[in-house]
Parts: sequence; C-alpha cells; structure tokens
Amino acid sequence: MTSAPHGSGEPSPWVVRFAPLVPAGGVVLDVAAGAGRHTTMFLARGHPVVTVDRDVGRLAPRPNLTIVEADLESGPWPLGDRRFTGVVVTNYLHRPLFAAITDAVAESGVLIYETFAQGNERFGKPSNLAFLLRPGELLDVARARGLRVLAYEDLTVETPRPACVQRIAATRA
Repeated sequence: MTSAPHGSGEPSPWVVRFAPLVPAGGVVLDVAAGAGRHTTMFLARGHPVVTVDRDVGRLAPRPNLTIVEADLESGPWPLGDRRFTGVVVTNYLHRPLFAAITDAVAESGVLIYETFAQGNERFGKPSNLAFLLRPGELLDVARARGLRVLAYEDLTVETPRPACVQRIAATRA
C-alpha cells in the first residue's frame, strides 16, 4: 500500500481501505483537512463531514459539510466534546491533540490516522523530529486511549515518493 502525496487531490489508499468501516451516514471529522481530499471522499460516500483547519480557503462550501476554521496548535480544541463516527487525520502531527482526537471517536466509531514517522528525515520534509512519529507511537496512543486496533503499519513506502509513515485504523468498541 502506498501513501498519497501531501497536497495531492487523491485520497490516501489507507483511508480508502478503511473508510467502509465508518458506520453508514455517520458524521466524519477530517482533522487538518487541507484542500479536503478526504472530506470530498466521505461526502461522496454519503457522510456528513466536519472539517477543521486553520486555512479553510481551499474548501468550497457544500451540502452536508461544516467547515471549522481554527488553528489547532494554539487555543483550545475547537470541537468541544463532540463525537464522530469517523475521525481522519493524514500528514499532520501535533502530539498535544492526541487526547482530543482520540476522544472525538464515538462508540463504534473509527479512527483512521496516517502521518510521517522517524526516518523520514532522510527523504526530505518533514524532517523535524517534532513532526515525526516515534516507533510504535500511534499504536501506543490508540491503546492508551482505549481504542481497539484493527490495523497498524510502521514502514517505508517508495511511491508516490519515498517516505517513512505510520498508519492506524482503530475503533472504539
């Protein structure tokens, strides 16, 4: 399995693979949504979507889409105690949000998370260790936060460009 390039309009194959586990019609949260590649995919699958990002200018208003403009790295978690049947995070890491992100997963909901891991610095950006997951970190976070891990990978991918990534799919059973 490869990873879609950062900034690509194509959804991540990891997210596509686990999207069917999100309960039908449930609200999906797209964290640090960027241009909305996963937002678009989940809307097409019939899910209402809430996106949150500090730069929402690339997101076009659409039916069943709630856009929340917020700088996730300064200030409180903008969604309070809301819960979602699907929570998607790709190419984004801010460790202080682990609790808020995992708490946002509703009962029977699914977390789908994929981002860069240590070792990626040899391939280019991101190269700052603050933005690279430690070995097993997503796995440890999911377990510590009471999620049941469905799938996990910590690997180097070659396409669309070489990168070290970790990815997890987990549920609140």
